Amino acid sequence: MSVADKSQKKSGGLGETVSVIVQALLLALVIRTFLFQPFSIPSGSMRPTLLEGDYLFVTKWAYGYSKHSLPFSPNLFEGRIWGSQPERGDVTVFKFPPNPSLDYIKRVIGLPGDRVQMRGGQLFINGEPVAREKVGEIDNPDITEVNRPVEVWRETLPNGVSYDTLDLTPNGIGDDTREFVVPDGHYFMMGDNRDNSTDSRFSVGYVPEDHLVGRANIIFFSIAGGASPLEVWRWPSELRPSRIFDWVR
Repeated sequence: MSVADKSQKKSGGLGETVSVIVQALLLALVIRTFLFQPFSIPSGSMRPTLLEGDYLFVTKWAYGYSKHSLPFSPNLFEGRIWGSQPERGDVTVFKFPPNPSLDYIKRVIGLPGDRVQMRGGQLFINGEPVAREKVGEIDNPDITEVNRPVEVWRETLPNGVSYDTLDLTPNGIGDDTREFVVPDGHYFMMGDNRDNSTDSRFSVGYVPEDHLVGRANIIFFSIAGGASPLEVWRWPSELRPSRIFDWVR
């Protein structure tokens, strides 16, 4: 084989490698933009449903697509394409309205036109109390973030969606609020960790529909103790096997 043949072969091999890498990146971009986006839980606002160290897939097509469905939220169009309304009780990733570069995850509580209020720690929607029952206590700092038993209350929304909430602080600052009237084209979001959640009761405010990113569906990995998934030497002590491939409800 001549030197020219060897050079041509190397060039062709390099070109093929670059082509494969580019195609893989484009495929990953398409999947992330239109199908699934991985998301890690950065705070305890959705405890006990979601914990720091949970890694989950968000379904991008659930509510249609907006500019925020694309990486870096380019201002290519307004509103949503193939849009559909979230259901009350969905666990949803959205862009933080005061700073859309940040992703938040909360539960959809109020739909457009709803009146939402907290009274004495109980949720009211359109003047009616949401069914709420104490189901026990959790004494596990990995779930509650505190070294004491915490009351767990199960809420059932008018559409039948049930989920557990934590009551860290009786008579907390978010237990009694004014009545919020959700504007058209907006949603009212709340965290399941009611006394430790920055949500629509506070600085999040009403979330515009074009800020919705997608619906949280399934946890594909979970690790405690602030460990990274790449720190495999910590898996024996910190991995949460029972949460892996668990559906988000």
